[in-house]
Amino acid sequence: MSETIIHLRKQQFGERERLVVEAGHLRASSFLFDSGVHAIRLESPKVALTLLPYQGQQIWQAIVGGRDITMRSMFREPRATSDYLSNYGGFLIHCGVTAMGVPSASDSHPLHGELPNAPYQNAHLVIGKDEKGKYLGLGGSYQHTVAFSHNYIAQPLVKVYEDGGLFSAELVINNLKNSDMELMYLAHINFRPVDYGRIVYSAQAKPEHVRVRRSIPSHVTVKAGYAEFLDELAQKPEKHHLLKPELLFDPEVVFLIDYLADANGWAHSLQLHPDGNADYMRHRPSQLGYGVRWICRTADQDALGIADPATAEPEGYTAEKEKGNIRVIPPAGNWRMDVEMGILDADESLKMTEHIANIIRVGIPS
Repeated sequence: MSETIIHLRKQQFGERERLVVEAGHLRASSFLFDSGVHAIRLESPKVALTLLPYQGQQIWQAIVGGRDITMRSMFREPRATSDYLSNYGGFLIHCGVTAMGVPSASDSHPLHGELPNAPYQNAHLVIGKDEKGKYLGLGGSYQHTVAFSHNYIAQPLVKVYEDGGLFSAELVINNLKNSDMELMYLAHINFRPVDYGRIVYSAQAKPEHVRVRRSIPSHVTVKAGYAEFLDELAQKPEKHHLLKPELLFDPEVVFLIDYLADANGWAHSLQLHPDGNADYMRHRPSQLGYGVRWICRTADQDALGIADPATAEPEGYTAEKEKGNIRVIPPAGNWRMDVEMGILDADESLKMTEHIANIIRVGIPS
């Protein structure tokens, strides 16, 4: 597999969108949002992604098959900030890695760690071909160094392909220290919910395998009836599989899911639309062993984290340390994760639904 790498510089970004690369049916263009945030648009015949190369390498917006699959938020465009909640509305947000989740009173880390809006020092485009076909991608590197504690490089890569409605994201973390490095990570992937969409996924929908988080983050306020709704979901998790508009996902509901993987090591999740098409993603539980589902349906925000796979539960560093959920990267070692996302047509959705049913029928945890 050969690749061509095109190194980017901030001087290439202006108020007017400019074509940077064209390779067959794949295109990449650069521009600045009015907020001053740098953006790269990757396009294939079916996929158009807007990414933030120097701010977390977030996928800010994902349009697939002409449909915006990104959560609805209060942000018209990204803001130049390192604060998590001051720029929350992207499709894919890398969370971690020195800590992740909601900090408790005994934690000092920010919400979801330093990675979501990290100031990447380098960004590049890559053109290549792999087993899935020709691709165009955005990658980069962010070095996080704090004397006496942390020293690592994060290297993400997002690829769009010439064919199909799926795209991929990977992340490699390299420990630059001569001692062990603790790691926490969550891929916050925020689809847009569809009324009466049906959630289908490779896990057994039993209370012991699909658990409702009861802790309430300090930044949210609950409504009357919310506690009772959580109690009902805890006893009958399948109640959330059909996204009825009247269900009280306000301010949010979080599930912790024990995913099952297929023979190739992939766990699968989809939001099946009433018309038979689906939003889809897959992840490897061997890399990301904790399935986190986040649903938020309010007047201001509408989001479905069908599966936000993670290395730990999202309760902050101290709580996860006590549970033994912190990963360790050895000196000069590395860790990686891979996910794929996008849309499936009706035929593909039917096949995937049958595949998921077969995984559950076998019922062997990954």
